[in-house]
Amino acid sequence: MKIRMVNNGVFTPVDELETTLAPPLEGFYWIDADVEDLAYLQPLFGLHDLAVEDCLSEEEQRPKIELHEGHYFIVINSIRFDDEEIFLRALNIFLGRHFIITVTKQKINELRSLKPILWEQEVSRPDRFLYHLVDIVVDNYFLVGDRIEVRIERLEEDILMHTKKSHLNEIIGLRSEILWLKKVLGPQRDVIATLNKKDLRLIDDQLQKYFSDIYENAVKITETFDTYRDLMANLREAYQSSLSNRANEIMRVFTALTTIFMPLTFITGIYGMNFVHLPGQNFYYGFYLLLGFMLMLGGGMLFLFRKKDWL
Repeated sequence: MKIRMVNNGVFTPVDELETTLAPPLEGFYWIDADVEDLAYLQPLFGLHDLAVEDCLSEEEQRPKIELHEGHYFIVINSIRFDDEEIFLRALNIFLGRHFIITVTKQKINELRSLKPILWEQEVSRPDRFLYHLVDIVVDNYFLVGDRIEVRIERLEEDILMHTKKSHLNEIIGLRSEILWLKKVLGPQRDVIATLNKKDLRLIDDQLQKYFSDIYENAVKITETFDTYRDLMANLREAYQSSLSNRANEIMRVFTALTTIFMPLTFITGIYGMNFVHLPGQNFYYGFYLLLGFMLMLGGGMLFLFRKKDWL
């Protein structure tokens, strides 16, 4: 657990947790805690039992906002895209008048990238801290969306050039991840809408207007992932179409080869009969003439098929 007093974007470490119970003369306290630290934080700050239970739960928490006496409990999901896989990590936030507590089970990159922004914007209030944090979390969805778009384009190009059975597994896996994200984006957008529109006494009225920009971005992200979902459906159709075209191409080649060898097989079948008198049987060059005729016949049919673009 790390405790800092933040004033005008300047961080001052605090050693004693009890110091944070009283409001500082200027600024606010930021407590960056793990879930194990809630046992100490709950009785000191009066954190609601249900909120603490949600933080400790092993089940995946949906984004939400709960209004409790003296503090708000907010859950949003940080997103990461590592090794072609999407990860969501819950970011639990307790917002008070003179403090903000962030509780995570894993490391959240947004918390580290937030520090220079707080210093640049000279942040001295916990609600402004919350605004910048939510803004960074939402912006990262755009970055992940761009990487997903690149992956879709690359997969589409691979399917059109060289269709493989493994492409179907990639399509199904990526589509499942997009649908999974869609389930999260709706509740997270609603949380931001609450921060934007609802009368919240712990958030300054002027600051609430800035949440409208974040809400617009959240709507854009939702629409973007709707587009990705449709693209995945089109990609699956392209995969099936490519397989059908490839099968048709193979069948066309086999059909052409069968057609070429059909008259040749007919000729060899006739001359394979056990008759005494066959045309050219006693001619010295009969075998070579027949072989040449068969080569000319096969070559002529091959030329005709290629000229008509059947091969």
